[in-house]
Amino acid sequence: MKKFFVWMLTLSILFLLFDFSVAQAADTKSATVAVPITTGVIGNDGSAKTFLLDLPSGVTPAAVKASSLKYGGPNETVGNIVIENGKIKITLKGVSNQKSIPVNGFDSGNGYKFRTEIGNSIWRYSDGRRWQINDYNPKTNQMTSKNVDAQDSSSPSQRVPTVSVNAMSNQSTLGRFWYTDAGEKIDEKYVNTSNIEVKDTNKSSYVTEVKFPNGKIVTTYTIPVDPKDEIWRDQTKEATMPIVGHVQGRFYSAFVEYYYKATAKLTSYSYSGTINLDYALPDQATLNGTVTLEKPNPNPIKLEGNKVDVKINVKGELLAYTDSSNISEWVFYAKEKNSSEFQMKKEYSKVLSANKSFDFEIPAPRVKDDKFKQEYTLRVIVRFTKPVVTKNGSISSLEQELETYAGVYKKDNPIDYPVSPKPSAKPEGKPPIARISAPKYVKAGDDVLINGSGSSDPDGYITDYAWGVHGSQVGIGNTAKGYVWYTRDDVGQTFPISLTVVDNDGQIGSTSTEITVIEPKPAAIVSISGTLKQNRKTTLTNFSQSPTRFPLVPSKTQVTISAVSGGTNADIKYNGTLADFESKDILFKSPGTYKATIYVENTLGYSDRSELIFDIVPDELPFAYFGMPGKVYRDPSNGNKAVVSIDDMSFTKDKDPLVRRIWEYRYDSNNNGSFADEGWVRFNEENRTRLNLELYEVGKYEIRLTVLEEFGQPTIEQFVTEADRRSINSESTQNLIERIVEVENRSPEVDWDL
Repeated sequence: MKKFFVWMLTLSILFLLFDFSVAQAADTKSATVAVPITTGVIGNDGSAKTFLLDLPSGVTPAAVKASSLKYGGPNETVGNIVIENGKIKITLKGVSNQKSIPVNGFDSGNGYKFRTEIGNSIWRYSDGRRWQINDYNPKTNQMTSKNVDAQDSSSPSQRVPTVSVNAMSNQSTLGRFWYTDAGEKIDEKYVNTSNIEVKDTNKSSYVTEVKFPNGKIVTTYTIPVDPKDEIWRDQTKEATMPIVGHVQGRFYSAFVEYYYKATAKLTSYSYSGTINLDYALPDQATLNGTVTLEKPNPNPIKLEGNKVDVKINVKGELLAYTDSSNISEWVFYAKEKNSSEFQMKKEYSKVLSANKSFDFEIPAPRVKDDKFKQEYTLRVIVRFTKPVVTKNGSISSLEQELETYAGVYKKDNPIDYPVSPKPSAKPEGKPPIARISAPKYVKAGDDVLINGSGSSDPDGYITDYAWGVHGSQVGIGNTAKGYVWYTRDDVGQTFPISLTVVDNDGQIGSTSTEITVIEPKPAAIVSISGTLKQNRKTTLTNFSQSPTRFPLVPSKTQVTISAVSGGTNADIKYNGTLADFESKDILFKSPGTYKATIYVENTLGYSDRSELIFDIVPDELPFAYFGMPGKVYRDPSNGNKAVVSIDDMSFTKDKDPLVRRIWEYRYDSNNNGSFADEGWVRFNEENRTRLNLELYEVGKYEIRLTVLEEFGQPTIEQFVTEADRRSINSESTQNLIERIVEVENRSPEVDWDL
């Protein structure tokens, strides 16, 4: 029994030395991304539309579980929903609605309006006193002429007689394109040609009437009298023809600008819905900070009085961390930018998120012009009672710095707030607070989400949103959020973004922010996933991003993988090459430190390079250990056999499964106290963890257990062999005294009763 207690104590110590915890899957969280409500009137070609949507704030592409991407809405999806260049890419088949709508026909090559210059020639006879007036007759569709005596006294006459004439030319359809009132281009095949009308938009001031009969343009205009008249000079051109005597030819013209109106039978396609997704929370504690400017409202605000009140709310939220009992304190700082004076507030509650508000004042003398801005620097810190372990070591706190600004003007508001979509004649209650969430910088050509869903109403709810997105190539409708983008020519410029919200009482609130356009440089990002362990499959993935309209050029992507220490380049195994790299399954034969580098380039020639250094841990040997009694006795009632009960307590340190157990023994047949001259006998290999060994001979036996692992995580079979599976026997892990069992005869029992 004493020996039994010894090995039990030893086993207990081993349990304390090794980590038997099972790694849990990373916590996941669900999120929803809205497809912008879109209606397109672009004929049959508009039935499928592709959307590139931003991931929720704080969610990285690598965190998204691809299998969880699900669309919900009235549309049908075309193909799979994927993550591409850091965005959700979804193609939807539009919900169709047949209808006739008005369309306009414009000359795309002439400022969108057709223009004609038509007129008649006027001739003075050789006698110098008569004029031949050429005229178009709309009734006969022919040119006519008439003689009119000179009305001036000069000889030859210098003034054309005052007369009204008609001129004709054909309507032009060359280069005609059709557009909806919203500016969408429509193929002419959808236009109803039987009801096309022609409308004039501008004409010479002396034109009295314009008609458009049967594909023609008929202009009625008056020929002026006075050669000094400005109109006369503008419209008169001397003919380049021979003059005989007093013969002279003049050409009088007038211009007409026009366009076409018609109806088109089109299919209107609408798109909406949401995309639901699951994403893994960061696998280590992460702090997410946000800042909200509550006052002034609107922002900027007009200076009235001797100061402007400013109220700023700062919030911190812990992600991928749940132990609120380990929160020591939250600390918030706020100050005017470039000032040494700051405000500090603390929150001692053991909570995973906290916020504090700060009050400032902008004194009137500080406001010098209508573009005054007071910038603020803010910081949120969370401190832990005990250090928190992360990939980069233990941390005792996390912090994040934030910025915002308050604007004030004296006379003219530099921001044109959008007009309320539903103004109320008699607004009631308290006004709503408009809030905008937008990045400070955006790359040219990239879609960026502008979010006003943080707007609120103290005594009701928000009903409408009106956006002003100056400089953007697209607008935002009556919705809480939308996307904008800017061109390459906008690089270096700062644009205002303004928002007016309306509440259910008809009250309005407005605010604004700014966004600066920066160069459309790509971001080279490479990530490794899988099990970073020797002989396991890992996946190197290219998560590089580039502005939507200037995508990466796959053929320009360059990736290298090399050993830094521990292993060699020959230990890096993968199929094929790393050309046109998107993702590659890779296996590392040896533990060590490795480095992956990536170079990317977009269609504009902008490039970026980055590197990722990571460690491949060794495949740990298993630990072979078993328990059994140190002495057993032969049982005469059981064929004189001694039965040894053995319990296997082997384990693996890195969670790889034990798939094979080989049990052996050897007998000290010459009783010389050594087993070195004895051979092993295999008595079981059924991978059993509890078994009985039957022995017959009196003496000592040594038991040996060999355990073999299988890979507990995916591998790449072509790069591994059986020798790569780890194994060990109890000779390396267990004391000899614990592996020996002695078989004895039980002493006879004597009965002294006579």
